[in-house]
Formats: sequence, C-alpha cells, structure tokens
Amino acid sequence: MNTAYHTDAERWDAVVERDAQADGAFFYAVATTGVFCRPSCASRLPRRENVAFYATTDDACAAGFRPCKRCRPDGLPRDMAIVERACAALDADPQARLTLAQLSEAVHVSPFHLQRLFKRIVGVSPREYQAARRGAALREALQRGEGVTRAALDAGFNSPSRLYDSVAGELGMAPSAYRKKGEGLRVHYASAATALGQVLVAATDKGICRIAFGDDAVELAQSLRHAFANAELVEDQARIAPFIDQIDAYLRGRRETFDLPLDVSTTAFRQRVWDALRHIPYGETRSYTQIAELLGVPRAVRAVASACASNQVALAIPCHRVLQKGGSLAGYRWGLARKAALLDAEARHGGVEQAPGERGENGENGENARVRRNRNINDMDDAA
Repeated sequence: MNTAYHTDAERWDAVVERDAQADGAFFYAVATTGVFCRPSCASRLPRRENVAFYATTDDACAAGFRPCKRCRPDGLPRDMAIVERACAALDADPQARLTLAQLSEAVHVSPFHLQRLFKRIVGVSPREYQAARRGAALREALQRGEGVTRAALDAGFNSPSRLYDSVAGELGMAPSAYRKKGEGLRVHYASAATALGQVLVAATDKGICRIAFGDDAVELAQSLRHAFANAELVEDQARIAPFIDQIDAYLRGRRETFDLPLDVSTTAFRQRVWDALRHIPYGETRSYTQIAELLGVPRAVRAVASACASNQVALAIPCHRVLQKGGSLAGYRWGLARKAALLDAEARHGGVEQAPGERGENGENGENARVRRNRNINDMDDAA
C-alpha cells in the first residue's frame, strides 16, 4: 500500500483511534462479519485477529467482503471526486462568487450534501474556500503595486466597501497598510524569557501578528523591524503581557489551547494547512503526508511543509506538531531543539506516550529520541 500507513501495526492503531485522516488510505475487513469499513467507522471495534487490511474497496470486495452500511466505504472515492469537481469550479474564475446552490448544481448533488462533504474533506466550507482565494488574489495584486481599487476588483470584490467589510478575515490588515509594508500601522510588541528561550509577541489593534522564539531579544526585535519596515513599532510590555502569560502557561503545561486573536495573512492553500494544524489535538502529531492527504492533495507534501515554514505565530498555529513521515523532526523555523522540547512537553502533560517506533531526526529509536528531548527541555530550563 502506497500510503502513510506502511505497516499493519500502524493501520491497526488508526482503526483503534478511529482516525478519520486514514480514511481512503486503506480499508479494514472483519472475518467474523464479512464486512469492510473505513478506519474511522464508529462500529464496535473487532478483535485484531479477525481483521485484514486492503488498499482499495475493489480489493476488499474481491476477497469476498461487503461494504459496511454504517460508514459506506465504497462511497469515499465518489465523495473525493465530487469535492475535486467543486474545487475546480471555484478555481476556474477567481472573480466569480458562486452560491452553494449554484455550486451544488454544477456538481449534481444537493447543497446540504455538498456542504457536508466539502467541510469534511477540505476542512473549510465552500464560502470560506472562496474567501481565502480572494484574499490570496488580493495580496498578489497589492504586492505587484496595483492600487487598492483595481486590486479589489481583480480579486473578485464587487466594490471597495465590500473589500473593507471582509478584509479582517481575508487579508489580516488594511489593504493600504499591506501594500505599503505596514506604513501607517502601529504594532505593539514585547519579549520575555521562557523555557524555550526568548519569545517575542507582536500585535496590531486587531490581534497577534507574530510569535517568535530565539536566543536573543534584540535579534528578535530586529527581525520584527525588518518584517514591518514602514510600521510604527511600540515596545509595550504591559499591553502584551496577557498574551505572554498565556504562552508561559502553555509551556508549563497549565493550558492546552490559546485565546489569542490573530491578525495574520496568508494564501488560500496555506490557510487550509493552518486550519488543519489547529485541529491536531494537544499531545498528538501528524506527518506532512497525512496533512496533504487530509486536504485532498496527497502529492502536495512539499507545499504543506512550505505552509508550515511560513507560519509567523508559533504555538497559536501548532506547526511543531507536524513531522516527517518516518517521525523525523525536520522543519521548524525556531529550531529543532525547541520543536523536540514542545513535543515532549505536550506528550507528558497530555498523558500521551510517544509511538514505540518513533524516529528522531538522526534516525535514533523512540527511547533515544525521548532521552534527547528531555535533555533539550532541561537545557532550556537552565538557560532561562
């Protein structure tokens, strides 16, 4: 099976966990019932010795099994095809604004059914997908130096007023400020020592625009000035303190989620990746391959990795929870040691044991990886 689930042990774990991300990667059949299911099927868990795995529904049917009436595994390829046609219709004309009724008519399914399928497979609704595409087109036009009005019309906004009504969710800051690299924008920031070294948090009036880790607060501030070259930067410890307090509580295992308003901009695809990252439970990890498959683009593994690397708000968008397919800790803009320490802390505080076959970035086994991670976080505690 050419999937992220290479061994029967990995496939069985997915069945036990009812992992929806494994749907379509393989199917499992139960000898005692003669039925085959998706990994996420909510039916009673069978005994391991009665289970066999198949790469496709055709393979399962050829072996004499019939599809489960509860999870309907034979409908998955059809569902994917429907969503792919819907995405193609939305991508055909970035300026078009298709209603759910128009889109469902184009792909020949009911609006309710399409909404449910699109949300489950893509991770966002058709309306949110279109909004993200308009935001990406707007950013590209502004970066080319086009005026706000022309850029808005080219991106599919019917009028400047409609643009400004929805800009907070689609762009992250005023179009003029984005075009002028923050000119006219006020950004408050502060830094503090944590168990992971220095953290810098920056925020506009609308929300957090940067959470960055490093070894030197001065270097972090210089990087912020480079990113917002024309903005007014105001160091304001009191204003940023509540945000830093949440980060500190998170690093100490006293909270698992954030209540942080974000003010970040990204492309349509990267927004889909970031939404998928925010749905990874505390204490768990996913591979880049799994995220790509979840988004319905299994060949876009490098694009997923690029989206993770572009993340400017550490922890709030938990890109540290994404690993290479073999468990390697490659790819973290704030350093692999911090990524290892974060994963170790989340596993301990969340009560989640590392997978027995986990591999470190140098190929060490799971036990050695855990020892190395403990050493990393202890070293950071001493440095702080």
